[in-house]
Amino acid sequence: MPEHAAAPTPQTENTTAPPASPAARRAGLLVTFILGGLTATPPLAMDMYLPSLPEVTGSLHAPAATVQLTLTACLLGMALGQLAVGPMSDRWGRRRPLLIGLAVNLVATALCAVAPSIETLVAFRLAQGLAGAAGIVIARAVVRDLYDGVAMARFFSTLMLISGVAPVVAPLIGGQILRVTDWRGVFVVLTVVGALLGVLVWLRLPETLAPRDRRGGGAGDALRSMRSLLADLPFTGYMLAGGFAFAALFAYVSASPFVIQEIYGASPQTFSLLFGLNSVGLVAAGQLNGKVLVGRVSLDKVLATGLAVITLAATALLLMSTGALGEVGLAPVAAALFLLMSALGLTMPNAQTLALLRTRHAAGSASALLGTSAFLIGAVASPLVGIAGERTAVPMAVVQLAAALVAGACFVGMCRPWNTRENTRTGSEGDEN
Repeated sequence: MPEHAAAPTPQTENTTAPPASPAARRAGLLVTFILGGLTATPPLAMDMYLPSLPEVTGSLHAPAATVQLTLTACLLGMALGQLAVGPMSDRWGRRRPLLIGLAVNLVATALCAVAPSIETLVAFRLAQGLAGAAGIVIARAVVRDLYDGVAMARFFSTLMLISGVAPVVAPLIGGQILRVTDWRGVFVVLTVVGALLGVLVWLRLPETLAPRDRRGGGAGDALRSMRSLLADLPFTGYMLAGGFAFAALFAYVSASPFVIQEIYGASPQTFSLLFGLNSVGLVAAGQLNGKVLVGRVSLDKVLATGLAVITLAATALLLMSTGALGEVGLAPVAAALFLLMSALGLTMPNAQTLALLRTRHAAGSASALLGTSAFLIGAVASPLVGIAGERTAVPMAVVQLAAALVAGACFVGMCRPWNTRENTRTGSEGDEN
């Protein structure tokens, strides 16, 4: 590995690193870009494809419900794939499973472009999601290898800036691709992106898990490691708090097109503008968290604030959707959604950081549990927003409020945030998971 590809120096909350040389800073920025790409590529694979769904229906002569399975298969693959890849990265290091995952993902994406039937497309999308999970889970594990405490929270906020933009721009990119080619061209572009990312990882991302820190054993050892992690109440509490906060995000993504356009009569252009503004709010709050709050306010306090704001915003949405506040227009609903989305920028990076602080020697398994739980909880929450049909926004608000309350209960009841100093010391110094 070239010397200029050396990883950034790990930093802890109580350690001040000397000023980095320009070469070291460039290497650090490149590693940040690569890790951001690893976390952003799976959302790109999901959302760039969305504008082409009607075309796939006609091209492959399949009903719309069956075409929707291509999305479900990819999402399910990303959720389950993390459970397998995370422990593999603890055993063999980060680079080997990551490169294998990127290679398989590349092949699966290319096969999607030439799928002859809807059944094969569903199968290839499942494989794409399973392999794409490697980037998500190993990116978090690499951050845990490189950073600690405040530095880790700041890095996660930076990743949110990169990965948070992907779901916003992906449908726009997909729509522009469809102006010059068909739905298969979307997968061709994704194949090129995957190939470029794979080359960057091969050349520039070093191994971050030293051989002495790797865990031996097979599937049994991995299961024992995960069981040990789940037995740690604060870790599980942070995992569930982040997962249920993510469910509030899934509920928003699933229901907001209907709520904004069908119930409140907004045009598609207005919905796109509001969706973009909410995404900007999430990213901006993440940057506020990383650049201003982290290091000045304890991570538990910032997480508690984010959960409280989500709860208040979801409560306001429920009151407005039930008519308890009288007739309201789009503006107050949009404001409450913006507040809720922005608060997620304070919640998700800090929940991940505080969970990963509980473990140093099984960061891959811990990252897998964090990712899989969030995807599965979110996947369960998404269909619930339409349970009452198309005449009310109450289900979205109920799901978001319930998710916020459960997240808050897990945080308070399992994480013991009033004992932050002892918990952080135990997690970062004494963990043997």
